[in-house]
Amino acid sequence: MKLKKGDEVIITAGKDKGKRGKIDRTYPKKETVLLPGLNIYKRHLKRRDEKNPGGIIPLPRPLPVANVALICPKCGKQTRVGYKIDKNKKSRICRKCHSAI
Repeated sequence: MKLKKGDEVIITAGKDKGKRGKIDRTYPKKETVLLPGLNIYKRHLKRRDEKNPGGIIPLPRPLPVANVALICPKCGKQTRVGYKIDKNKKSRICRKCHSAI
């Protein structure tokens, strides 16, 4: 997966299209990322006891990696991720301005 925790991304598809956020958590096996405060769904919980009253709880759900695009920290544009190999060290680069991410 080319995206990492802490990367700033923009949502390119879905109900929150055009919104920006930082990646809070990645799920490499499922190819999804979690953005706090975005892609919120409502979860209806049944009352269990006095500690767990139940009700409608907002819950952020992970987005597929294909529905988000990285925002380059230097040029501020939506971009794809490229790689550069220097002396056995692999680093990510912006495909538009060729700066390190």
